[in-house]
Amino acid sequence: MVLPTDIRIVELEAQFADEVFRTPLKFGTGVVRAITGLTVRARVETPSGRQADGWGHILLSDLWAFPGSVPHEQRDAAMRDLAQRFCSLLLDQPDFAHPLEHYLRLKPELPALAADVTADHHLPEPFPLLAALVCSAPADAALHDAFGRLHGLSAYQACGPEFVGHDLSVWCGPEFAGKHLSQYLRPVPKPSLPIFHLVGGLDKLRRSEVTEDDPHDGLPVSLEEWIERDGLRCFKVKLTGADTDWDVERTAQVAEVITATYQRLGLADRFYLSADSNENNPNPESVVEYLEKLRARSPQAYDALLYLEQPTERDLSAHRFDMREITKYKPVVADEGITDVEKLRLARELGWSGVGLKTCKGHSSTLLYVAMCHEFGMIYTLQDLTNPGLSLIHQAGLAARIDTLMGFEYNSRQYLPGSAPELQARHPDLFTVRDGQVSTASLSPLGLGYRLD
Repeated sequence: MVLPTDIRIVELEAQFADEVFRTPLKFGTGVVRAITGLTVRARVETPSGRQADGWGHILLSDLWAFPGSVPHEQRDAAMRDLAQRFCSLLLDQPDFAHPLEHYLRLKPELPALAADVTADHHLPEPFPLLAALVCSAPADAALHDAFGRLHGLSAYQACGPEFVGHDLSVWCGPEFAGKHLSQYLRPVPKPSLPIFHLVGGLDKLRRSEVTEDDPHDGLPVSLEEWIERDGLRCFKVKLTGADTDWDVERTAQVAEVITATYQRLGLADRFYLSADSNENNPNPESVVEYLEKLRARSPQAYDALLYLEQPTERDLSAHRFDMREITKYKPVVADEGITDVEKLRLARELGWSGVGLKTCKGHSSTLLYVAMCHEFGMIYTLQDLTNPGLSLIHQAGLAARIDTLMGFEYNSRQYLPGSAPELQARHPDLFTVRDGQVSTASLSPLGLGYRLD
């Protein structure tokens, strides 16, 4: 049955732009210095012929989504190609539907698209599903944004039974019969949100470490300087996963710099940490070793540690690691390992505490994961992919509508501070951190919250 609010996709336009990082970002085994930004514009119409445009954006972070030996240039070209192919696939759908249905109906086609791209680009390694999700995410977001704008409301207000023709059981399983996404989303956004500051593996911690080779553009360089400027309270620490002693010392040093800076500034000494080794821990035992050594080296850092993010391999079924030994110490969330609802169920079975959400894995899927975490009693966090501009606004708007563990990650201000200046001017309080938080007051009540005029 076609609802009068359903939409048909009229146009999808993919645009690519090069983004150069202000300082290198090291995570896992790689370093990011430049990246491709993908923006998708969608034009949709209702059965009555009314039309509206919507937008979505994400960085095609191949080092994160497509690790391996394939050169960056080849991975990037393949990701650009898959993004355009997915837009074409969406555009070929002639029927009217809700954005959730448009995207989730075609999501199972991504492995076949990835296989075609692998063959056509002569890739020596298969194009991963996670990379395909990144390539498809901006089109998904653009449809939700256009849907809200077309109907004069937030995309989050358009997830109830009056807009979606069936319940969540279609996607999430029989226990979700009679349940809708609107039950798990806040009717109005939170007025402010704490942000996590990223401490990359190459980032300077103290002002004394800054050299002439670092940027001298008026922005902070060291962690100490960032705390002075933004009053930060939450910090995400990148670890190696392969060198436990380095990881312990790095975490302890971060805590010591935070404490010393707070004392000098007269700030309250409560702060929060998360740790992310980007899957480089070989097994849960190595994570437990890190936690025990950290507790001995720095009880303060250990107490401040809220959770660990995807410490072991992203393929949760490869070794089926039982995470319960880790969760005796601290919560642990699966990020790269969650690509669909079946993987979330597997994570629950294996003892993961929750899910690290990312808009780059698809807005529609992320909303499903939120509902499932609520029903299953799992926590969820909201990470980013150095989201600038539109993708930062999208991410903040999502964080304001759900109950994340302590806000969301916001590191584009560190690595891409000059990106999308016109959007920063329209959302000044969202792009400016004060007392460790951002304000959502500038979010538009339409679509995904972008102010485009």
